[in-house]
Amino acid sequence: MSTNTDAIDVVDAGATSLLRFATAGSVDDGKSTLVGRLLHDSKSVLADQLEAVEHASRNRGQEAPDLALLTDGLRAEREQGITIDVAYRYFATPRRRFILADTPGHVQYTRNMVTGASTAELAVVLVDARNGVVEQTRRHAAVAALLRVPHVVLAVNKMDLVDYAEPVFAAIAEEFTTYAASLGVPEITAIPISALAGDNVVTPSAHMDWYGGPTVLEHLETVAVVADPSDDPGRFPVQYVIRPQTAEHPDYRGYAGQIASGVLRVGDAVTVLPSGRTSTIEAIDALGQAVDVAWAPQSVTVRLSDDLDISRGDLIAPTATAPGVSQDIEATVCHVADRPLTVGQRVLLKHTTRTVKAIVKDIPSRLTLDDLSQHPAPGELAANDIGRIVLRTAEPLALDAYADSRRTGSFLLIDPADGTTLTAGMAGTAFAEAAEEAASAETADDEGWDF
Repeated sequence: MSTNTDAIDVVDAGATSLLRFATAGSVDDGKSTLVGRLLHDSKSVLADQLEAVEHASRNRGQEAPDLALLTDGLRAEREQGITIDVAYRYFATPRRRFILADTPGHVQYTRNMVTGASTAELAVVLVDARNGVVEQTRRHAAVAALLRVPHVVLAVNKMDLVDYAEPVFAAIAEEFTTYAASLGVPEITAIPISALAGDNVVTPSAHMDWYGGPTVLEHLETVAVVADPSDDPGRFPVQYVIRPQTAEHPDYRGYAGQIASGVLRVGDAVTVLPSGRTSTIEAIDALGQAVDVAWAPQSVTVRLSDDLDISRGDLIAPTATAPGVSQDIEATVCHVADRPLTVGQRVLLKHTTRTVKAIVKDIPSRLTLDDLSQHPAPGELAANDIGRIVLRTAEPLALDAYADSRRTGSFLLIDPADGTTLTAGMAGTAFAEAAEEAASAETADDEGWDF
């Protein structure tokens, strides 16, 4: 593989590309029905799955199959007609492969949307055409903005119940677009649909000739999600150190893992963090073959020209673009555990392949998502709360700002007692258009984990 070019050839948005997307919206806006319609009309449903849905629909007294049952897999979901957990589905068309996350609509399950959208490249936010933009719509738009989801689709659903009226769609699209743009969402596409009837989901609607844009599936198939990895700084979290010490490989020392971002090349000067030691990439092994260059998200083994003390959790990065290291972290977080996160709490912080002890030093503010106001010094964050926190770690971490890298700018807080995930964190500022943050107050260390 040649290294005589600064750019890496990437796959066109065609049959081999993959799109991860999430659906969100308020209760009964039709998220699961939309996903079911996508699967059904794109012929991605197996015969036995459709037969099971038809059987369950008949048992509920419905003449036509309820396509929402294709994603509402839990018994409690089917009995109540709601979505509780994130439902992941995999399907493909001749143009692209898809991983979709159907997320719940209830306020108490906002944390589930954070889970589903954390790796999404596109979010579909549904709105009931009869109700317009509601508080939960704004909440989901804000979560998509916080997670830096690059593409947002506004699907104005149930257009059949408002006589496919263009003014209704236009008013909702304008209100949502104005709100999402104020959060810094870079791209918003509005599509009028009826998930139940199939209008503009996979096939164009005969009832909305005033709309000339793409269907939902057409947009999903054509939206640009493949970028040149050369644009991002190289980041390689070490997952495993390979030292076979065999007669064939007596001196082999390789560092295995998945490239989180950017490009690594043989001959690159690199820095190992947090130690700060430097070396040069001597070789890169991928799928048992030596290569000259590798890029995210390939899994490779990197060999360096110097024998350095490197272990799981260390980060290898090109010296010219290496991130800084710090024990003090300011971040926006979404608290996902039922028990609150409090000032002074001891936690474990997991960042890429590294896990360190940390203390919650301060919680400067909690975000009110309906009007984006900051509630200062809340003292704690309850389940589904989004707020700003300040952490002190026992060891230095090489975090990027989340705005620069979703992979190396994110982390989890874990309960050291039982391993429960407490909080999902995003280092740096909250939205692309960040408001002024409240000043952090100094808090005294309790005995124990004193850093």
